Amino acid sequence: MTTDTGGVGEILEAPLVIEYPFNRTTGPVIGAFLTGLREQRVLGIRGADGRVVCPPTEYDPQTGEPLTEMVEVGTEGVVTSWSTVTTPRDGQPLPGHHTLALVRLDGADTAMLHVVDGHVATGDRVRIRWADERQGLITDIAAFEPIRGGA
Repeated sequence: MTTDTGGVGEILEAPLVIEYPFNRTTGPVIGAFLTGLREQRVLGIRGADGRVVCPPTEYDPQTGEPLTEMVEVGTEGVVTSWSTVTTPRDGQPLPGHHTLALVRLDGADTAMLHVVDGHVATGDRVRIRWADERQGLITDIAAFEPIRGGA
């Protein structure tokens, strides 16, 4: 395609499409995590120092060593940080006002980012609300919900 520049000469143009035309398998660690979600179980992985990382990683975040010991963690946890979404955009996990939060599940030493359906503050307890139909995806966790008045 060319563009008329008013007699200065032609500028050549070409469309640019950025894509990543490949697939990656989930592997044994993320695959086990996603399979667990489909079965309404949450798995983390034990690091070299004994800490439980959830969501699990294939390599120890401190040493870079491969990790293999999967550990089941709870479906409830504590909000460690959060941000309110007052005007959701298309494609966000919930259509109305909601919260994005880091949630440290019971039995885990790290937090995972997910959506909370409702208002929360740091230190509040939340529990997983599972999707009605689970497929082995992170969206099998439909949202976290605040636990009001205890467990």
